[in-house]
Amino acid sequence: MNTSNPQIEPCFADAIAMIEHADQLPVEKKRHWCCSLKRIAEALDKPVTVIPARLSAVRAALMELHHVPLGVTPKTLRNHRANAKAALLWLAKEKAMPRDGAPLTPRWERFKAQMSYRGVQSRLSPLMRYCSALGVDPDAVDEAVIDGFMAYRARATTRPADKATRRNLVRLWNSNIGMIDGWPFRRLIEPPVKTTEGPVWEDFPEGLRQDIEQYLNKLTRVHRSRTGQRLRPCKESTIRVRRAELAAAVRMAVKLGYPIQQFTSLGALLDPDVVYKVIDAYWQQNGQIPKAFTIDLACHFLSIARQTRCVDEPACEKLNELRETLEEHRRGGLTDKNLKLIRQVLSDGVWTRVVNLPQVLMARARSQQGHAPMRAAVAAQLAVAVAILSVAPVRLGNLTSIQLDLNLIKPGGPEAHFWLVFPDYDVKNRLKLEYPMDRVVTELINEYVNDFRPTLLRGHNENWIFPGNNGGCKHAMSFSAQIAKSIFKATGLRLTVHQFRHAAGALILRSYPGNYEMARRVLCHRSIQTTIGFYCGLETTQANEIFGKLVREHADFRPEA
Repeated sequence: MNTSNPQIEPCFADAIAMIEHADQLPVEKKRHWCCSLKRIAEALDKPVTVIPARLSAVRAALMELHHVPLGVTPKTLRNHRANAKAALLWLAKEKAMPRDGAPLTPRWERFKAQMSYRGVQSRLSPLMRYCSALGVDPDAVDEAVIDGFMAYRARATTRPADKATRRNLVRLWNSNIGMIDGWPFRRLIEPPVKTTEGPVWEDFPEGLRQDIEQYLNKLTRVHRSRTGQRLRPCKESTIRVRRAELAAAVRMAVKLGYPIQQFTSLGALLDPDVVYKVIDAYWQQNGQIPKAFTIDLACHFLSIARQTRCVDEPACEKLNELRETLEEHRRGGLTDKNLKLIRQVLSDGVWTRVVNLPQVLMARARSQQGHAPMRAAVAAQLAVAVAILSVAPVRLGNLTSIQLDLNLIKPGGPEAHFWLVFPDYDVKNRLKLEYPMDRVVTELINEYVNDFRPTLLRGHNENWIFPGNNGGCKHAMSFSAQIAKSIFKATGLRLTVHQFRHAAGALILRSYPGNYEMARRVLCHRSIQTTIGFYCGLETTQANEIFGKLVREHADFRPEA
């Protein structure tokens, strides 16, 4: 049985054909419906022959479409959505096309009827309809059938088709064995899930627990490195990760055969012989190339050993040798998520929409100021935030903490342009920041400060450029979400505050290939190796783009007369 058939139910192409031959529909409606189905397929970037003609299969994808990347007005996109929805509902009603997928065969229908819990029905229903469409009997369902179903789900729908989805599906299938009369006795293989094995925290020796707690408590305060460098308190998330890493190392050591009673202190755990075997075990799990977790673990073990001095200097040297060996395997460059963003930013017209957004938001603020002053003030605030990030890609913590006359200053007097400055002690990597603002950004800030910011102060007399609801500066996470939401709504680009930095690096290197020093200075990296490590992969993109232009210059295509 071929379970990889690309089309197991009517598709958009079938729907268009049915609509075009429907005598009872007005000509104008047929034209609008068919046009919208074709435009929606183009927007989804899929052929009409692979998109299921079922509203439940495309509803989520329809809602994700954005008018700006498609080059249409919001009204046009709404019309296409409405027409496509109306066409699919009409087909389900008039042409008996199933609303929820292929109809179930009698045996599958009987099984569904015996499922008392509606959640089990809804989660297993797609698999049962898939099997019904292909004529797969329940007794024939095996791993190959599940493989085909997951592939079809990933190709034809927007629903998740990852390992967790498969695990839940298999669990529900196996849970019906012996519970539903006639259900197949074949038990499907459930994808493994990571579990915490080994001793729990309470089983650790008292001395080890005390050493770990002492080390973690030190991280909550201002402290100094072994070289005397002043270090700020770590975030709660960082402390949780350090605790989890140390606990995982203990469990791995016990799994390798070490008795837990041996680890009476942090020094016993960070003994180079123990660390070597623990790291090697993780490396073997990773495969030929160690994952970032394994590489970072070696770095963190060395850092802990040096900060706590729980092992001597020769032992630290051995840990450093291990770290250097692993660092050679660290993957450089951006993550897949950030690379996807960079491709969008470097596409024609996309970044222009972002740079023009502050003027759009400020125009909206002016139009709303008379009847909705608070809404207008928020729009102006977002306009200034996006404008600043466009020319000064600072980190989120610095953006929210900007203060007038302290970080945002006019060195040349009241009529001069603004400068955005931060002393080194206010910056993550202890490098001072200085960004001169141009005339456009200065005018936006002046208008916001004079006409809109007083509304946001709510009676407080503070210098924060982005004041919060109850005094102080605006909360970083909520402000970041507001900025990202406003950018996506206006441009269709999903861009976070931090990703302005990646966009800046990509744009600089596109205009000045190989000028990593310029990118380093704009992004304020302490080491140029950090800049190269992030963006060296963009050179391949630039080289391929240049090569493509060379090919086009030599092309001499003349269509036949």
